[in-house]
Amino acid sequence: MEGEIINRVANSKLVTFNLEDFYPEGPRTLLDISPWLLEGIVLQEKAFRQTLKEHDWSQYEGHYVAVHCTTDAIVPAWAYMLIATYLQPYATKTVIGTLETLETTLYASLIEHMDVSDFKDKPVIIKGCAHKPVPENAYLWIAQKIQTVAKSVMYGEACSSVPLFKKK
Repeated sequence: MEGEIINRVANSKLVTFNLEDFYPEGPRTLLDISPWLLEGIVLQEKAFRQTLKEHDWSQYEGHYVAVHCTTDAIVPAWAYMLIATYLQPYATKTVIGTLETLETTLYASLIEHMDVSDFKDKPVIIKGCAHKPVPENAYLWIAQKIQTVAKSVMYGEACSSVPLFKKK
């Protein structure tokens, strides 16, 4: 039939990879410890330990937690480690830093353990425009990982992709 519209994208061997599909579900919590410090900047060990004992840690059940201090306090490493011991029975994952640090850590682990053998010798497009908080580093890491097996790697949408790599 003359003038028939053919969807070449649908008929191609192009594989679309969407990082958003691997987003670890669960609530994210930013735990600011500055209220547990004297005037928000001085850690007094005895008072700090007492505050931790009295805190309701069960509220973080199933949460991904980023422990952070919003003031310029100098917080010793042991204080974060102590908080982690209280969170351990409840939180799914705990990191020191912001929610962005948390997402980056989650995706780093996820991508490190990801099996990309299904992409062997295939043209792969890494989908952009995520609606979930996918960190920029995750795109870099997955491109590098997929590149080890794929025929080619592109970024974007099938209708307007940016070529990144092509096996020679």
